[in-house]
Amino acid sequence: MPTDPFSLFDDWYAEARDREINDSNAMALATADEQGRPSVRMVLLKGHGPEGFVFYTNFEGRKAEQLLANPNAALLFHWKSLRRQIRIEGRVEPVDPIIADAYFATRSRDSQLGAWASDQSRPLESRETFIRRFDEQKARFEGREVTRPPHWSGFRVVPDHIEFWQDREYRLHERRLFKRAGQGWDEGLLYP
Repeated sequence: MPTDPFSLFDDWYAEARDREINDSNAMALATADEQGRPSVRMVLLKGHGPEGFVFYTNFEGRKAEQLLANPNAALLFHWKSLRRQIRIEGRVEPVDPIIADAYFATRSRDSQLGAWASDQSRPLESRETFIRRFDEQKARFEGREVTRPPHWSGFRVVPDHIEFWQDREYRLHERRLFKRAGQGWDEGLLYP
């Protein structure tokens, strides 16, 4: 059994990609504003490794505002069909613009246009307004590459704690906790 949290994550994530029916890369992202009021929503994991866990968003929306004001977050992967969870807590940092550009280039054209058309998390008077804005962006970029909007980029959660939770009969769950210790990790168990 791996004693490196990233190797263990890779093993569990590979199994989830093979067996989880929908969105194996979906994770709950919990943030808090400057007053400590929490907020949680689902986002998609778009990169991971020893440097952290990456997702992308509009930097003018509520989640980005909270992360920029209070750069700490928690992630939760829940793979119900596998009866597993992974909890991650740590500091947050923006990704390098070159990395954001590279990821943005892999998105579908309509997703790229949507990033330009959306004022994420702000009030919208009607669905028609959003569709009109999308169509305007479609016309604007007709016949040329859609560049990454300056307000759209990614965040990386650099973990301090990673907990692997495995469901067991009679609620005798197995919980392995990895805590950052300098350049390495300390590992221990938690009671269910």
